[in-house]
Amino acid sequence: MSRVLRASAIMAAGTMVSRVTGFVRTAVLAAAIGTFALGDAYNVAYTIPFILFDSLLGGVLSSVVVPMIIRRQKSDPDGGRAYEQRLMTLGVLALTVIAVVSVVLAKPLISLYSTDWGPRQTEVAVRLAQYILPMIAFFGVGAIAGAILNTRDRFAAPMWAPVLNNIVMIAVAVGYYLKLGGAGTDVDTVTDADLALLGLGTTAGIVAQCVVLVIALHRVGFRFRPRFDLRNAGLGEMGRTAVWTFAYVGIGQISFLITTRLATGAGQRAPGAGNAAYAYAYQLFQLPYGIIAVSVITAMLPRMSRGVADGQLDSVREEFSSGVRLVSVLLVPAGLLLMVLGPAVTVLIFSWGNMTVDSAVYIGNVLQVFGLALVPFSVFQLLLRVFYSFGDTRTPAFLAVCNLAVNATLSLVAYFTLPAQYIVMGLALAFTVAYVVGSAVAWALASRRVAGLGGRKVAAGLSRMYLASLPAAALALGVLWITQELTGLDALSAAIMLAAGGGLGMVLYLAIAHRMRIPEVSSIVGMVAGRVGR
Repeated sequence: MSRVLRASAIMAAGTMVSRVTGFVRTAVLAAAIGTFALGDAYNVAYTIPFILFDSLLGGVLSSVVVPMIIRRQKSDPDGGRAYEQRLMTLGVLALTVIAVVSVVLAKPLISLYSTDWGPRQTEVAVRLAQYILPMIAFFGVGAIAGAILNTRDRFAAPMWAPVLNNIVMIAVAVGYYLKLGGAGTDVDTVTDADLALLGLGTTAGIVAQCVVLVIALHRVGFRFRPRFDLRNAGLGEMGRTAVWTFAYVGIGQISFLITTRLATGAGQRAPGAGNAAYAYAYQLFQLPYGIIAVSVITAMLPRMSRGVADGQLDSVREEFSSGVRLVSVLLVPAGLLLMVLGPAVTVLIFSWGNMTVDSAVYIGNVLQVFGLALVPFSVFQLLLRVFYSFGDTRTPAFLAVCNLAVNATLSLVAYFTLPAQYIVMGLALAFTVAYVVGSAVAWALASRRVAGLGGRKVAAGLSRMYLASLPAAALALGVLWITQELTGLDALSAAIMLAAGGGLGMVLYLAIAHRMRIPEVSSIVGMVAGRVGR
């Protein structure tokens, strides 16, 4: 556990700064463009490159490429260097083609992910997409560089590089707001020059992130030399393994497509309660997951892959068990606090510029629902890495079908039965239920694969964590009630709620959990105490 904790701490520090600057980025962007027609248009245009990247390469990197690189590092005479160069060559070529084709197909892509938009909103979204879609190539090259760094147990740069991206985007959003002021949310008056500032500025941030990762890769000794002998790149093996990964990602994107179309349709029926609100709430939901769970997952996968390659299933079980407990020890209280303080978080972040307090509160209501999903979503992602460490990408594809069936069914029910202003909240609840069900199914299958995952031990640990979290949630709820009785909800009162309810609540949780001798909390407290004592 100590190795995972140290590696996770390094990554979590970078991710913390990245996510905090991401907070600022999201707040400034929302203040500049709002959550109405222009906000919805930008968020769809911004999301499409990530959808395409995940569909065509992202899932392959985590599930196929990292384990294959590790195997080549062990088996090839040159330690896998030529293999890595072939992968980078293939990635650069493929990503460039994908970026060019996606720009050409920007209009049908926008139409695919939107519902009931007028001609002007569609035109604005298409123009933004044409400026933003080229970032696929740079984001992809950076992701390949990050994957190679991870196989060398170099985790810092991939976690710190997004900070520069966020800084660039903050500057772009501030410039946009200073230029247009209150008119910056009007989809009918925004000019091509304004859209170029938003779109090209977004791409510039990803370019800066890519440059940081390429430099970091160079510093660890990787020298890129184009290799076109791609027959030796193991494409056949990769293709056989990756076909199920593509299926998994494709199924997930169908679910995302359904959610996005329903959210954009909800935004047309209830302006301000559409895709932008869902997207901003989801980004905030990803904050604790990104800081805590992603760090542990990234450290786990190479180690579990080595354990499988060496035939040591005991080490795989131990890595997974310790990973689940490390993730849950902070995500359990974080999820409960989000359920209580969601509106306070979003009012503090979003009630500025062209945003209203009511719009910010609505995003917070959606965030409260996402708080329920924090633990099951993170555990599901950890479970997938068990299958990936075995080179098994088929089982995750079947799990994705399960998630799709639950999520799509409940999302459609929410869209056709709930009042328009509650649809997006219903979509968040459908997401939550899908991952609760998916985690239960994935746990049963993964447990069979490694002859047990220590379910009783994990369940006992989680129960104690939830028990220790209840006083923290009660404290946060009390602070929320007292503050609302004394004053209205605004940025200042929200800051008080978060400092007193969230900050003190988390301290109370850590103190109670430490007294309950929850091992993971004791490890964290001991590490922090050791750092402070130096």
